[in-house]
Amino acid sequence: MAFVIVGLGNPGKEYEKTRHNAGRSAVELVAKDESFDEFVFNKTSNALVAKGAVAGEKATLVLPETMMNLSGKAVAAFVKSPRAAKNLLVIHDDLDLPLGTVKMVFGRGSGGHKGVESIMRAIKTKEFARIRIGISAAGKRHQAKKVSGEEKVIKHVIGKFKPAEEAALKKALKKSVEATQLFAAEGIEAATMFANTR
Repeated sequence: MAFVIVGLGNPGKEYEKTRHNAGRSAVELVAKDESFDEFVFNKTSNALVAKGAVAGEKATLVLPETMMNLSGKAVAAFVKSPRAAKNLLVIHDDLDLPLGTVKMVFGRGSGGHKGVESIMRAIKTKEFARIRIGISAAGKRHQAKKVSGEEKVIKHVIGKFKPAEEAALKKALKKSVEATQLFAAEGIEAATMFANTR
């Protein structure tokens, strides 16, 4: 069964390189790293789709062209059953993690992430793998320094990365790509161990 790898974000030029699009950026990097064909718009799923292989395993890369909180519709076009969800990997930004941190989880709740919630509702299961890319400032003891208040949160997530943050982001994206390759080649356990080791 082929893998479905989804990068969450908002479509359109104004959201490019914003924190909320970290997942989308990671999947674009996977495509580059694994020499995928160009992303092509797929009308049925309302997503940009590229087919190829990750670590030698057949894979479809999906970038939903809907706003973040409607991502599920695009994913449901590719993942038709809870069994198929075992080969789904969703990569997304995470406010609960400091920038530069990557965490891989399986079968966990959405943690309030609207895009992830939408996917869980659409495919009727939370039994799938996710790579969470931290987008918060680092606080004490490697914890995320959270932004509070809805307005501030929105401003933060759709804000662009500052030049000073680029290096940490690059590192996190590279690690996400490597974890994705491990997930395809060796499965969830090896990938999680790699992703969650600081």
